[in-house]
Amino acid sequence: MYLGVDEAGKGPALGPMVAAAVVAAPASLPADVDDSKRITSARREAIAAAIEGDPDVAVGVAAVDPAAIDRPDTDMNTLTVRGQARAVRAALADRSPGVDEPVRVVADAGDTSEARFARRLRESVADDGNGVPRVDVTAAHGADADDPVVGAASVVAKVARDERMAAIDAAYTEYDGLGSGYPSDPATRAFLAAYVDDHGSLPDCARASWATCEDVLAAAEQSSLDEF
Repeated sequence: MYLGVDEAGKGPALGPMVAAAVVAAPASLPADVDDSKRITSARREAIAAAIEGDPDVAVGVAAVDPAAIDRPDTDMNTLTVRGQARAVRAALADRSPGVDEPVRVVADAGDTSEARFARRLRESVADDGNGVPRVDVTAAHGADADDPVVGAASVVAKVARDERMAAIDAAYTEYDGLGSGYPSDPATRAFLAAYVDDHGSLPDCARASWATCEDVLAAAEQSSLDEF
């Protein structure tokens, strides 16, 4: 069995990180599957729909919300491992019957050390005990561009995150939109500043431990002092 896994939304200041795993034969995937960053939004959605609608393909998705990301006893590399592991287990639970084991897992490495990330992912996948088949994990930087099954996982993860961000955006209709959620996005920074100005605190969708969010709070506090 061949499984690819990747995540989307590791760096934004808003919203969850989403990991996805796909079990598929490379030849069964859309011919233009690729790293999600190299595909248009409309095409990503079409590819994700085709993947998820194929009865011979298994998919698992796991989200890591801002509250988990902000916990002081963890870090993004660890959360990436855990998120990918949850997605892998979900995909294995969704797999078609009669597939061969062990499972070959190929991951887009979320660590500077590919070998360390592969080891940690293998250990984390096995952590839930019974019912998990033996997995052979390899990880590589750029696997989402080089391996079509990992590319498929990157597309599913990106589309799933975009859907969650759209739902979050819809909850803040009194503002002019959240933007992409990335720190470099002026719309994201404007949303955070406006929300803090109105409420004196960050919204629940924000990663409070991110420098962007800390900067917005500090600017609001300084503005209040200046007015005083």
